[in-house]
Amino acid sequence: MNLFASILGAEGKEIDPARSIDWLLPADAELIYGTVSSLLIFGLLWKFAGPAIKKAMADRTDRIQSELDESAAAKADAEAEAAQIRQAAGDIDAERQRLFAEADAHAEQLLADGRERLETEIAELEARADADIAATAGRAGDELRAEISRLASAATDQLVAGGLDDATQQELIEGFIQKVGAS
Repeated sequence: MNLFASILGAEGKEIDPARSIDWLLPADAELIYGTVSSLLIFGLLWKFAGPAIKKAMADRTDRIQSELDESAAAKADAEAEAAQIRQAAGDIDAERQRLFAEADAHAEQLLADGRERLETEIAELEARADADIAATAGRAGDELRAEISRLASAATDQLVAGGLDDATQQELIEGFIQKVGAS
């Protein structure tokens, strides 16, 4: 008995021509039809799907290239902006130094103006104090004179009244009246 027939269980049976005896290769008809149909499908894929695949690949390549170009442009922009920032940082230091110098000059001017204003105010206060002292001294002198006059008048009245007789007193009064009447 045939080894293949015994494996396939075909003992005493007739072998089917559509069925292959070999475990690796298919039957002849199946091999021919399968090969032709595969070649036909591969040809149709090559003819119709090939251009679409090529176009998709070209579009993908173009998209990737445009992204690379955009990233290169963005990198150039970023580098230019970084250079501007570095330059601005240098400008900031120079501007800071200029502002500090301007602030120092302004502060010196304010101090000078303040000192001048204080000196003017001090001179005004000293003049006002001198005027107040002079006015107070004049008032004190006037008050002192008035007090001395009052005390002298009171003392004179007491001395005159005590030391004068009636005739002398009468004569003094008439002399005073005549003096007042003449003026």
